[in-house]
Amino acid sequence: MAASSPVAACGVGSYHVIDKKDLGKAVVYLMYNGTTNCVVTWKDTTDDVNVGAYIRPAGGTSRTEYDDYKYYAGPVKVNAPGQCISWGGVYGGDTSSTNLWYISPMEHCD
Repeated sequence: MAASSPVAACGVGSYHVIDKKDLGKAVVYLMYNGTTNCVVTWKDTTDDVNVGAYIRPAGGTSRTEYDDYKYYAGPVKVNAPGQCISWGGVYGGDTSSTNLWYISPMEHCD
Protein backbone atom coordinates (compact mmCIF):
# COMPACT_ATOMS: atom_id res chain seq x y z
CA MET A 1 0.00 0.00 0.00
CA ALA A 2 1.38 3.39 -0.98
CA ALA A 3 1.95 6.10 1.58
CA SER A 4 -0.37 9.10 1.56
CA SER A 5 2.42 11.72 1.61
CA PRO A 6 6.21 12.02 1.51
CA VAL A 7 6.29 12.45 5.31
CA ALA A 8 4.17 9.31 5.77
CA ALA A 9 6.54 7.40 3.45
CA CYS A 10 9.37 7.98 5.96
CA GLY A 11 7.36 6.11 8.58
CA VAL A 12 7.00 6.58 12.30
CA GLY A 13 9.27 9.14 13.89
CA SER A 14 7.85 12.68 13.62
CA TYR A 15 9.59 13.60 10.35
CA HIS A 16 9.23 17.09 8.94
CA VAL A 17 10.31 18.55 5.60
CA ILE A 18 13.53 20.58 5.84
CA ASP A 19 14.25 20.94 2.11
CA LYS A 20 12.83 20.01 -1.26
CA LYS A 21 13.69 20.25 -4.95
CA ASP A 22 11.12 20.34 -7.74
CA LEU A 23 12.15 18.16 -10.70
CA GLY A 24 9.19 19.19 -12.86
CA LYS A 25 7.44 15.82 -12.81
CA ALA A 26 8.44 14.82 -9.28
CA VAL A 27 9.60 16.51 -6.09
CA VAL A 28 12.52 15.30 -3.97
CA TYR A 29 11.87 15.79 -0.26
CA LEU A 30 14.49 15.83 2.50
CA MET A 31 12.99 15.19 5.93
CA TYR A 32 14.47 15.05 9.42
CA ASN A 33 13.27 13.94 12.84
CA GLY A 34 16.12 15.11 15.06
CA THR A 35 18.40 12.12 14.43
CA THR A 36 17.57 10.58 11.05
CA ASN A 37 17.42 12.13 7.58
CA CYS A 38 14.97 10.64 5.09
CA VAL A 39 14.66 11.25 1.33
CA VAL A 40 11.61 10.48 -0.80
CA THR A 41 11.13 11.35 -4.48
CA TRP A 42 7.38 11.87 -4.94
CA LYS A 43 5.94 11.62 -8.47
CA ASP A 44 3.31 14.07 -9.72
CA THR A 45 1.66 11.35 -11.84
CA THR A 46 1.37 7.56 -11.75
CA ASP A 47 3.27 6.98 -14.98
CA ASP A 48 5.71 4.18 -15.77
CA VAL A 49 8.84 6.34 -15.63
CA ASN A 50 11.61 5.26 -13.25
CA VAL A 51 12.19 7.35 -10.15
CA GLY A 52 14.97 7.33 -7.56
CA ALA A 53 16.03 8.72 -4.19
CA TYR A 54 19.58 9.22 -2.84
CA ILE A 55 21.28 10.20 0.44
CA ARG A 56 24.90 10.15 1.67
CA PRO A 57 26.39 11.40 4.93
CA ALA A 58 29.80 13.12 4.85
CA GLY A 59 32.45 10.40 4.88
CA GLY A 60 29.81 7.68 4.67
CA THR A 61 28.21 5.31 2.22
CA SER A 62 25.41 6.42 -0.08
CA ARG A 63 21.99 4.82 0.00
CA THR A 64 19.85 4.78 -3.12
CA GLU A 65 16.59 3.38 -4.35
CA TYR A 66 15.74 3.43 -8.06
CA ASP A 67 13.09 1.54 -10.02
CA ASP A 68 9.85 1.95 -11.95
CA TYR A 69 7.81 2.81 -8.86
CA LYS A 70 4.29 4.01 -9.52
CA TYR A 71 4.09 6.71 -6.80
CA TYR A 72 7.47 7.39 -5.19
CA ALA A 73 11.02 6.18 -4.53
CA GLY A 74 12.30 5.83 -1.01
CA PRO A 75 12.48 6.19 1.74
CA VAL A 76 16.24 6.16 1.95
CA LYS A 77 17.49 7.05 5.41
CA VAL A 78 20.69 7.85 7.25
CA ASN A 79 21.23 8.47 10.94
CA ALA A 80 23.60 11.44 10.85
CA PRO A 81 22.79 14.10 13.46
CA GLY A 82 25.18 17.04 13.21
CA GLN A 83 26.75 15.71 9.99
CA CYS A 84 26.61 17.21 6.51
CA ILE A 85 24.65 15.20 3.96
CA SER A 86 24.21 15.09 0.22
CA TRP A 87 20.71 14.20 -0.97
CA GLY A 88 18.73 14.08 -4.17
CA GLY A 89 16.62 12.19 -6.62
CA VAL A 90 15.89 11.43 -10.25
CA TYR A 91 12.88 11.18 -12.49
CA GLY A 92 13.75 9.35 -15.71
CA GLY A 93 14.57 5.97 -17.09
CA ASP A 94 17.86 6.29 -18.93
CA THR A 95 20.94 8.46 -19.26
CA SER A 96 19.44 10.86 -21.80
CA SER A 97 19.09 14.58 -21.29
CA THR A 98 15.36 14.08 -20.65
CA ASN A 99 16.11 12.84 -17.14
CA LEU A 100 15.21 15.29 -14.41
CA TRP A 101 17.61 14.96 -11.49
CA TYR A 102 19.14 16.75 -8.53
CA ILE A 103 22.07 15.93 -6.23
CA SER A 104 22.83 18.48 -3.53
CA PRO A 105 26.24 19.53 -2.32
CA MET A 106 27.13 18.54 1.25
CA GLU A 107 24.75 20.64 3.35
CA HIS A 108 22.38 20.72 6.34
CA CYS A 109 25.36 20.25 8.61
CA ASP A 110 23.76 21.08 11.94
